[in-house]
Amino acid sequence: MTSPAHEGHGAEELCATGAALYERALREGGVSAPEAQQVPCTADLGLLQPAVDDPERWEPVTPLVALQRLLRRSAERVAEDRRREERLAETFASFLPYGTSAAAETPTLRLISGKDRIVRAIAEELAGAGDQLLAIHPREGHVGPPTPEYELALARDQAFLDRGGRIRTLYPHTLRHAPTVLARYERLTGDVEARTLDEVTERLILVDGAVAFVPANSDRSLALEVRHPALISYLATAFDRLWRLATPMHPLAARLPSPGPVTPRQHAIASLLVEGHTDAVIADRLGMNIRTAREHIAKLAAALGSNSRAQLGYLIARAGILDRAR
Repeated sequence: MTSPAHEGHGAEELCATGAALYERALREGGVSAPEAQQVPCTADLGLLQPAVDDPERWEPVTPLVALQRLLRRSAERVAEDRRREERLAETFASFLPYGTSAAAETPTLRLISGKDRIVRAIAEELAGAGDQLLAIHPREGHVGPPTPEYELALARDQAFLDRGGRIRTLYPHTLRHAPTVLARYERLTGDVEARTLDEVTERLILVDGAVAFVPANSDRSLALEVRHPALISYLATAFDRLWRLATPMHPLAARLPSPGPVTPRQHAIASLLVEGHTDAVIADRLGMNIRTAREHIAKLAAALGSNSRAQLGYLIARAGILDRAR
């Protein structure tokens, strides 16, 4: 009789395969060495051991003895944790007088390193929130089939909405028809609204008017957690002004304002071209990849009859494209 395949798990856990093998060993008086070796948790937990007179056969340790050993091991770990707590308390005793102010107890700025830690920090804040979530997403955060992380984020947002929270999100116009963005709003139910602009700021998450998260480097592997009331007020006001200028996307989509003979997306690109930005900067600021940005620049150049980058800026100005949008 062969045991099922053993799957990886924590060092202190007895999996279903291990439990079944141990039970059979108790019932039959032992199992073969290869079977025991295929399920290492039984030996790690002291449930099976080689027979003295036959190393090729492993015998079960009686349940009472095995339990006593495991409880003793657990008690030793608890005792070590307590000793560690005492050492930490002794070490920090001399530092405590320097950190008694309210400002020291609640840092107004904290740098978080690592995308996983950033996601956890946002999730923890949202788990205890129930008022309003303001967000700015300058680019599509998830592309392709749904991942476990994507599903967890949706479940987190839906739980927030179910508690009576409101979600307001700003995107650039370039993400107005992005499949994963549209799919997000098809699945969320509650007081949720999204709007778009030609161009938005870098990413912002603002929870309950109390804490904000903003990127602290270009690849967003660092984030700044902001709790300073003045900064929170500034960010909320900036969001509100952008929100009033934006065009509704969900739940009731409004038609994008037309700047003239070019599309809204081309108008946004024309504005950045006139300012002298490179293709890479234009793509980043409008939340698209550089190839898509170049395709739109080429279409704009073809529409205006431009043969060079310098001529394109001149033709944009002469055509009055940007003036007509004002």
